[in-house]
Formats: sequence, C-alpha cells, structure tokens
Amino acid sequence: MSDIEPEALTGNYVGDTIVALATAPGKSGIGIIRLSGANSLKIAESIGAGQLQPRKAKFSYFTSAHTVQAFEPETIDSGISLYFPQPNSFTGEDVVEIQAHGSPITLKRLIRECLALGARLAEPGEFSQRAFLNGRIDLTQAEAIADLIASGSESAARAATKSLEGVFSNIVNGIANQAVELRKYVEASIDFAEEEIDFLSDGKVEKAINQIAHDVSNCLEEGRRGQKLLDGLSLVILGAPNAGKSSLLNYFSGTDRAIVTDIAGTTRDTLSETIDLDGLAVTITDTAGLNANPDAVEELGIKRAIQSATKADHLLIMFDASKDSGESSLALIEKYQSGLALKVSISLIANKIDLSGDAYGLWGSDSANTGAASNNIPTYGTSLKESTGLKEVTQHLKELAGLTDTEPAFSARTRHIHALESAQQHIQTCLILLVDQQAGELIAEELKWAHLKLQSITGVFSTDDLLGEIFSSFCVGK
Repeated sequence: MSDIEPEALTGNYVGDTIVALATAPGKSGIGIIRLSGANSLKIAESIGAGQLQPRKAKFSYFTSAHTVQAFEPETIDSGISLYFPQPNSFTGEDVVEIQAHGSPITLKRLIRECLALGARLAEPGEFSQRAFLNGRIDLTQAEAIADLIASGSESAARAATKSLEGVFSNIVNGIANQAVELRKYVEASIDFAEEEIDFLSDGKVEKAINQIAHDVSNCLEEGRRGQKLLDGLSLVILGAPNAGKSSLLNYFSGTDRAIVTDIAGTTRDTLSETIDLDGLAVTITDTAGLNANPDAVEELGIKRAIQSATKADHLLIMFDASKDSGESSLALIEKYQSGLALKVSISLIANKIDLSGDAYGLWGSDSANTGAASNNIPTYGTSLKESTGLKEVTQHLKELAGLTDTEPAFSARTRHIHALESAQQHIQTCLILLVDQQAGELIAEELKWAHLKLQSITGVFSTDDLLGEIFSSFCVGK
C-alpha cells in the first residue's frame, strides 16, 4: 500500500485516527480495513457504512466522498461493517472494521477515502501498540500476536497462543510479586531493627530467595524451549568434497534439492532448505566442500561456507568413513577458521559406512573410530546410499532443538531470555550476600533490580526505544 502514502500527507488530518489494511496484500475473497481512534465511526459512516450499532454487522454500499456527479455518490464496493466502541475493542479505542471484496484496487480506494476524511496511515504495529498503551494487553501478549502470525508450525502457533492468553505474563508477574514482597520484608526489617529480629538468620529470607531462584530457573528453561520453537534451528553441513553433504540435505528435504554426483566439488555455493521436523522449522544449509588445495572458485565457496557456519546454531560435520576420520575433518575446518569448532556446537556424521564397515547410529567409546567420540563430540555412523543410521541422526536433531513429548508452555523471544538471565543473576547475588556478607541493604537492592528486569518482560517498566524496536517489526495492519 506504499503507493498511497503521499495521500496521507495531503489529507485533511484532524485527529489521531489511524487506518490500514488488516489482511494480507494481494487478491483475495475478502479484504479487511481497520480504523482506530476517536473519528473511526464518523469516517466509516461518511463513506456509506450507515448507522452502526456496537458489535452488530451491517451490510452497506461504500461510496466516495468525492462524487463525480453532485447528487449521485459513486459506489466503490459493498460489504460488511463492524463497530467496536471503546474501551471494549482490540486497541481500547473506537474501532471499525470494513470487510470489502479483496481487490487491491478497491481496498486502496477505500483507504484513500478514509485518509481524505482525516485518518492517517497506521505505522507498523501501531494497532497492537495502542492496545498495549491502553492496557488491553501487556508487552508479551503484543509480541505473541506477531509470533502467532509468523509461526512456521502448529507447535509454534500453539505456544504463541498460550503467550497471547497470558500464560507467560502470569508466570513472570507471579515471580515479580514474590520479589516485591521479599524486598518489602527485608526493607521493613532494616527500618525496624530495634525489634531485635535477626531476619537474616531466621531462615525466612533464604527460603524465599531459593523459591524465587527456583521459579526463575524453571521459567528460563521453559522460555528457552519456547524460543527454540519460535526461532527454529539453523544447521550447516560442513566437510570435505564428496562426503555426502548434498545427499544429506536431499534426505531431509525429501527432494533432489541439491545436485549429487560422484564428481567431487559439485557444490560451489551455499544451498538452504527449510524443513518441518516434527513441528519445528529447521533450516539446513549445504555448503561447498572444504578442500585443502582449492582453486579460485572453490575458495569463494569455502569462504561462504565458513560465513554460514559462524551464524548457525549447530554444525553437522560430515566425512567419508571409508577414507577419512573425524579428527582429520575437524583439522580441515580449523585450517579455514581457527576455533570455529569450539565456538559453535557440532556433531560428526561418518558417512559411507557401507564401505568402511563401521557401525551405524551413535558411536560410543568402544567404537573402532574412537577419537571423536572420546572427545565428547556426538558421532553418528550413516550410509545415505542405504538410508542407514539416519533415524538416529533425526532423533539427535530433535534433542538439539529441545523437542520432547511435551510442548513449551509459552513462546519467548531473545529479549525475554536475556531479562530472565539477568534477573537470575541478581537473585543468585542475593544468596551470596545473605550467606557470605549478611548485607540486608544490598539484598534489597538486588531484589529491586531483579524485579525491574522481570517487569521489562511484560512492559510495566519499558523504554520508548524498546517499544519502538518491538512494534516496528510488526506488519502494518497489526
């Protein structure tokens, strides 16, 4: 809808009423335009919606305010209008939703009419931001709306729905309330020290801190699972030429996504495919073979392979078990990027065991090739030619992603995890201060910071910069 933005600048702006397309751009059976603000009802009625009653659908012919003929308003479209008066609407303001036919041209015309009558185009995420600012939802619920829209699997959608329902917020608020109550007790005990109650040694404070620490830890663990489900898992396959990297990508994608030949060095660039792994979106990237003596083109491919590897959640390092070893493959990777294997978690895939005679599945310390396994690097024997050992690799990837029999209790984002980690550190500091220093004033201060970190999750304590960053990532109609 960017081609109508100039209209917003020249329209008769008379108030802070916003308008935007609430459905996806493009042709469709129905397109929904959303208005929010004090003049929403007046604008809707001015384009032909008629006298709208709260929460009752009304069929109307939508017309242009700028008529071609003085006494015959031009009909733009017909459809349904719905009016939601404040405060019982999504944004907490007067909201009108116009359901018209999903013609991009018609929808643009209707939006232009709204702009001409005083509305302005909504900024990305402004409807959700207004809902947050008006107390209809908290910040985690607002983010859950965007997460639900962007969810790439049923599991991710269910987790986002739980956050939208307030599950995550209720857990965080419960922990924050515990921190506040304990802080009040500690500060009151300090202020009334003449009562001669040794509150630091009576066991009550330590028990309360341990309970908060336990609850934060559980929330953090669940949050990390929810974050993995939301973000998905990024895997990069590295290894020497002709080790079977492209065949592994094809196996997981279920198609001949990558060209596979007996000629070493077929893959010269990175090639990615996103798959659904039991409800988890996993992006797997095939890369150029790591050649000890590359030509000019191979060298470019290797640089891109290493760049992809540095951004991955996990590396699958493949080698031909009939020719090489896990140690030689790791050494080859170190040749191109010192310390890469130490910075990113890795697993080794020993392919072509049909030629080497090695066992399939997870190799243990008693394996004939014990080097990698003895270094606590998970090593799996496979034969892509015979489809052997691949179920074990799939199960391994599910474990990496945190997929268990139970789904996460809620969805979470990176900023939530960072806030929980910070709160956890402050609570742990409380225990150290209590046990080692008996410093009540410092305990109260650490509890205050833990409380602020928890509040930042739900938006009770937030900066304008944080809000701007969060809502700018939303689509315009939300």
